[in-house]
Amino acid sequence: MNAPIRVLHFADVHVGMENFGGTDVETGVSRRVKDFLQRLDDMIDVAREGDVDLVIFCGDAFRSRSPSPTYQREFAGRVRQFAQLAPTVLLLGNHDMPQNASKASTVEIFDTLGVPNIWVAQDYAARRIATARGDIVLGAAPYPVRARLLAEADARRLNLAEQDAELQRSLHARLEALGQEAEALADAATPRLLAGHFSVSGASWGSERTVMLGWDPVVDLSAIAQPRWDYVALGHVHRHQNLTAGRADLPPVVYSGSPERIDFGEEGERKGFCWVDLQRGRADWRFIELAARVMRTLAIDCLASDDPTGAVLDALRRAELRNAIVRLQIRLTPESETLLNERQILDALKRASVFHIAGIGKEVDRRARTRLAVSPEGLAPLELLEKYFEAKDVDAARREELTRLARGIVEGE
Repeated sequence: MNAPIRVLHFADVHVGMENFGGTDVETGVSRRVKDFLQRLDDMIDVAREGDVDLVIFCGDAFRSRSPSPTYQREFAGRVRQFAQLAPTVLLLGNHDMPQNASKASTVEIFDTLGVPNIWVAQDYAARRIATARGDIVLGAAPYPVRARLLAEADARRLNLAEQDAELQRSLHARLEALGQEAEALADAATPRLLAGHFSVSGASWGSERTVMLGWDPVVDLSAIAQPRWDYVALGHVHRHQNLTAGRADLPPVVYSGSPERIDFGEEGERKGFCWVDLQRGRADWRFIELAARVMRTLAIDCLASDDPTGAVLDALRRAELRNAIVRLQIRLTPESETLLNERQILDALKRASVFHIAGIGKEVDRRARTRLAVSPEGLAPLELLEKYFEAKDVDAARREELTRLARGIVEGE
């Protein structure tokens, strides 16, 4: 039996995400963009040390469809390093595709220049790829474009529900044809891998919903979780997960997840990529976690505190905040809100060497006033007092005693 082919699978780099960080004064590049580029460098190091045979990038290289030349240069430099180590596949994601089909994708330049060892997978196609440890057949399934899926149908005659049904039928037909094409290229000993960029039924979503562009198709898990494939490498969903976990009869269907956090919706998620030792009928894979930028939310309850500033400072001293993106959520009363010294808190965060202060949020507990059924001007003093006791939920016995005492005061008894 041939030695397993070593595959590095990653996706959703999104170079160009600039939230939660200023500009690096030396390079002029966003400090957060440098985080995303560092994750690429980390993966290159692992690929080199592990003697990788095949690199698969499952889509979404940039934050936008029109990245700046600087970001294109930085990404291209990393892709070149991958390609110097092993054949590298660049699959198109929805963020890589132009809105106008006649325009170039964000990674098409590698094809135009004929960069060695790189396949820019822009269409549904299968290839037999030679690696240092043997051949592999790879089926490429880039992000499905609505207009292309409906090209063979007269969409003008279909209502929206019928269009969606036709889209699903067309997409699944393409995936079936891709599987057949891969089988025709493979022999009995050749491992087969499907690389896709789309949503799959049953996947758990993360913050990628906030950067989604347009209509998003969903592929039935049964359409790709088939024994004809030995491993299914996916991009598009930022949360790492194996959709066929516990199913020995099916290949791993794995979202590598994004290598860097985008926002606080991904605060608690592990970030990284997948390493696969692939043979026909067997895929031994593992998730390798990367040192993504830490995001930390501190929820501090100061409702019962007479010194809210001191309470917040104590919480900051107890937390590990160095090099983290930090946001505070502070609960206050109207009285304690006036005592909160935000300048002291900001100074303390800076002394803690945080990477970025995402915000100081204040939630003030303002108890709603009970509205009277009639105008207070029309009520006698004792009637107003009775309404007040009702609003404060004073028990009946106590209310009666206090009303008796108040009556004595009002009437001069």
